[in-house]
Amino acid sequence: MKAEILATGDEIRSGALVDSNSAFVADQLEANGIAVVRHTSVGDHLETLTATLIEIGRRADVAVVTGGLGPTVDDRSAEAAARAAGVEPMFNEIAWKNVESFFKTFNRPMSPSNRKQALLPSGCGVLPNAVGTAPGFFLTIERCRFFFLPGVPYEMKRMLVEQVIPELLRLQGAAALHSRVKTITTFGLPESLAGEKMEGVEAAFPGITLGLRANFPQIQIKLYGRDNDAARLDQRLRDAGRWAIERLGSHVISDNGESMETVVGRRLQAQSATLALAESCTGGLIANWLTNVAGSSTYFLFSGVTYSNQAKIAVLGVNPETIDRFGAVSEETAQEMAVGARRVAGATYGLATSGIAGPDGGSDEKPVGTVCIGFAGPKGAWGRRLTFSFGKRLMNKKVFAMAALDLLRKEMG
Repeated sequence: MKAEILATGDEIRSGALVDSNSAFVADQLEANGIAVVRHTSVGDHLETLTATLIEIGRRADVAVVTGGLGPTVDDRSAEAAARAAGVEPMFNEIAWKNVESFFKTFNRPMSPSNRKQALLPSGCGVLPNAVGTAPGFFLTIERCRFFFLPGVPYEMKRMLVEQVIPELLRLQGAAALHSRVKTITTFGLPESLAGEKMEGVEAAFPGITLGLRANFPQIQIKLYGRDNDAARLDQRLRDAGRWAIERLGSHVISDNGESMETVVGRRLQAQSATLALAESCTGGLIANWLTNVAGSSTYFLFSGVTYSNQAKIAVLGVNPETIDRFGAVSEETAQEMAVGARRVAGATYGLATSGIAGPDGGSDEKPVGTVCIGFAGPKGAWGRRLTFSFGKRLMNKKVFAMAALDLLRKEMG
């Protein structure tokens, strides 16, 4: 079964709004064994939208369309669908009851323009919307079954999962394939080298396809598989995963798609350990990542963004002579920062960063992209210098923060 996704709206077409809906739809379809062959985006122009629906209808088996179901004049998906299917728009009582029910449930006033949301193609099926004003609908255009959903993400997601996916599985029937994906998260390899290490996986494991996703500074290795035998597919993915992990070595953060901060947090919890941070060049980025993980309060105690030398001295107790002799960006200063953070918070581990994020401030000895990472723990303290070649300040900050967490991860074992 071939599927296409169509995102509508001038704000999507122009790039004013990021189209996260299509990514979610594709992920859900692929996870249920439905191959997505194309993504398309069009604006609110009625003729263009109508022509696009007809084109998709002639080449796809199923299609999911998001957006254009609201009450305003630029919401034209229902009218375009009627034109493409060669039917008339008609007032749909089932859809209207859905609209009325939403306003009554949430005790909100209804505008006369909301009646437009019940004007749907004749003969279509209604997809109720329990959390918004716009009911969806489905109908056949040319050879393709179309499902039209609202553009509001939380409305679309619920309707897709609860109504569209079950219907698509029913349509597949006995031809339905089991679909799986294994995600391996890595750090420290450029995407090109990660791809080279994965060469041969598809030949070694028939039915497995490779995908790489860069989420800077992490690289995710995606192993996709489809089969009509679930047990055989699971075994093949396990084997392919072991093959990949062996080649990626210590660069593997997680074999199930987890982020660095999640993995580090789980290791801290497993050791009943706590962490304190002293961040200079990363400006609190490490703390932000760690506290995005639910439950981080059990292991994360303190972060000090000690940006100035005076703050390093006054808050963390860094020796002024260390800074004078070696500089703020040095292994020695970073080590003392980590020791100070650990002492101030009473933490098991202290972690510190001091570096040159750029674009200015570098030298021959310490070019832009230099970071010094300090570590302090029960068995001692150390500082380490690394240099990265990214020219953009935010990229450097991200890779500095990730490198610090990676060193902590490896230190904890």
